Amino acid sequence: MKRPDNGLPEDIREHMRLMCDIIALAFQTDRTRIGTLLLCRDISGLFYPFLGVRKAHHSGSHDDRSDDWESVSRYYCSQLAYLATRLDAMPEGDGTVLDNSCLLFVNNMWSGSRHDSNKVPVLTVGSLAGTLETGRVLDYSAKGDANRKLCGMYLSIMNRMGLQANKFGDATAPLADF
Repeated sequence: MKRPDNGLPEDIREHMRLMCDIIALAFQTDRTRIGTLLLCRDISGLFYPFLGVRKAHHSGSHDDRSDDWESVSRYYCSQLAYLATRLDAMPEGDGTVLDNSCLLFVNNMWSGSRHDSNKVPVLTVGSLAGTLETGRVLDYSAKGDANRKLCGMYLSIMNRMGLQANKFGDATAPLADF
């Protein structure tokens, strides 16, 4: 891989790829197995001219049923796919780095036009060394607030990573059936 130029890339696409590459390299070299990547703040004024979208990120999110917002959402999902592909191409043990990881992709709103955060979309990629069942869609909307806490999902992941905890944030139990 060619060494990137010094400084921050001018093009946000290049910057996001570079951040994904850094996380992939950290996982591959086992420098860490935990990373956080914030690609864009929800109140950002970031523009997407390369997608043909004229609205800034935050104002565009208020029109969350538009073709423009779908383009933006697809772009961010493509960044997750890029990182997953990088990790899946890295052999590790009997599988790949992705097989031994869990990528968590989450948004803070279900609907930006209504500021609805009663439910949030969450994607996980990777099986965390076989401890996470993949290829499922889980819907906790009818389970009641006490049984669908995002912190409960975090607690479930932490426990699978060997960090046995009884509580995390507002959750006092792992997320059931996760």
